[in-house]
Amino acid sequence: MGAQTMDRAAAERFVAVWCANWCKVDIDAVVAHFADDAQMRSPLALSLTGSLVVTGAENIRAYWREAYGHVESADLKILSWSWDHVIARLTVWWQLGDTRASEFMDFDDAGRVVRSEAFYGK
Repeated sequence: MGAQTMDRAAAERFVAVWCANWCKVDIDAVVAHFADDAQMRSPLALSLTGSLVVTGAENIRAYWREAYGHVESADLKILSWSWDHVIARLTVWWQLGDTRASEFMDFDDAGRVVRSEAFYGK
């Protein structure tokens, strides 16, 4: 998706690719969509890194490898998604097992994720 201005159609394609990458637990493919200086916020990050926010694509990659690197595949299901073109924000609602989550991603003009945040529940 990089080097592409995001719009609703691009966001729809992104969701499909993002889901497929997470189902394969292809962390490198997921991180490839992030800007070098991106920030990712997650409650799980606090327990693994001591901080709620992970900054930088390489640090995000390392965090996800620690958190999910042992998983070979995942049956991630997209429940819904929305695109806000005014603020360039994609929000995805997904489920994995009995965990439900919403996650937003903010994009830059080149179509790269610059900020994301995940919220988890049952």
